[in-house]
Amino acid sequence: MKKLLAAAGVAAVMIATPVLAQTPGAPDVSRVAAATYKVDANHTQAVWSVDHMGFSILYGMFGSMSGTLTLDPAKPEAAKVSIEIPMSGLTTTSAGFTKHLSSADFFGVEKFPTAKFESTSVVVSGQTAKITGDLTLHGVTKPVVLDAKFTGAGANPMSKAPTVGFSATAKLKRSDFGLGRVVPVVGDEVDLKITAAFENK
Repeated sequence: MKKLLAAAGVAAVMIATPVLAQTPGAPDVSRVAAATYKVDANHTQAVWSVDHMGFSILYGMFGSMSGTLTLDPAKPEAAKVSIEIPMSGLTTTSAGFTKHLSSADFFGVEKFPTAKFESTSVVVSGQTAKITGDLTLHGVTKPVVLDAKFTGAGANPMSKAPTVGFSATAKLKRSDFGLGRVVPVVGDEVDLKITAAFENK
């Protein structure tokens, strides 16, 4: 009798537990429609890291971006991406550090309130691509290569908008953009990790 009651209890729990919905996005190119997509500012981030005196790796992030992605899955090499990054969106885990980075010693946010990336070429290999473009930062424009990967596509269940997502990595040098003094105790090379979502709405 006890076993029967236990089995009945398990069955009741299984019936009462909702089935989890399938993840809305999936890395399926057939889900991508040819269109000009707009940046989903709430779900697009650029995280940077730099070596600090050999003791630690410091991280920061930019968000609240805007821009467009023109994409046709039949002609992926013709894709164009344009992103504007408000420097006021700089975030770190320390208010003092954020203030210092925003000052004229580094990003000079008051004088250079916006950074921008404009793609110039796209070389596709399966679901990855090398995106070359011009990055304008701190009043300096230099070429940068993004190693990008298709994350997924599908309809956003909240906004109902067709959405595509990508991740990317890149490296740049502070010295190329005049960001702070180049001293041995702080790394010149900066690692970037980007996650980006674009909506067709």
